[in-house]
Amino acid sequence: MSGTGRKEDGRGRLGAMVSGLAVAVGCVLFLGGFVWAAVVYQPYTVPTDSMSPTVKPGDRVLAERIDGADVRRGDVVVFTDEVWGATPMVKRVVGVGGDKVACCDREGRLTVNGTPVDEPYLDRAPAAQGAKAPASPQDFSATVPRGQIFLLGDERATSLDSRVHLQDAGKGSVPLSAVQARVDAVAWPMDGMIDRPSSFAALPGGVSAAGPLPIQLGAILVGVALILGGSMYAPVAARLARRRTAAGGAR
Repeated sequence: MSGTGRKEDGRGRLGAMVSGLAVAVGCVLFLGGFVWAAVVYQPYTVPTDSMSPTVKPGDRVLAERIDGADVRRGDVVVFTDEVWGATPMVKRVVGVGGDKVACCDREGRLTVNGTPVDEPYLDRAPAAQGAKAPASPQDFSATVPRGQIFLLGDERATSLDSRVHLQDAGKGSVPLSAVQARVDAVAWPMDGMIDRPSSFAALPGGVSAAGPLPIQLGAILVGVALILGGSMYAPVAARLARRRTAAGGAR
């Protein structure tokens, strides 16, 4: 009997060690994921409908802090520019320095350096004649100065974007230094990640890489699972021990 007791004590100590290790690793992953996300991301609340349907008024988004040099066409960015009102705004980058951005071609599409760009994030409901609505209600054309970016809202009918600043010194563009962050996900309501539009991928420079948010969320969720699993070991082991004792006494 003493030998059996020593075996059970050994298994108990091993189980306690494994559960303690699981809780420790879980805490590291959980806290590390939160700290990493807090360093990399900044939350913003979208004030207007200029980026509908991608993000809507009142949506809480997570934006990755980036340098202006990391901006690519198709990115949804948070920026602040004195000419545009010196308040944080959320728009989509459709042109970078040296690009000629124009709208619309015969099929109502935006063009960048003469290349038509399909924009699946736009709500181009068919007009009365059956053709899709144009990517912009008004035609425009602009060449983006070096070190600048050209920005449009996804709600082209109401967005106050580069089109209304075409007569400014920057020809509707803002400097790369005005960019504060790139929107990666809608946190509330939980609509998930904002995809990089593949329509810009064929242009020089391609599109930006996805941010680390999925990895961070994965670390947090795995951490929670390890913490809960490790914490449950002690009460489960105690209950099983009581059952074994009761069963032995009954015999």
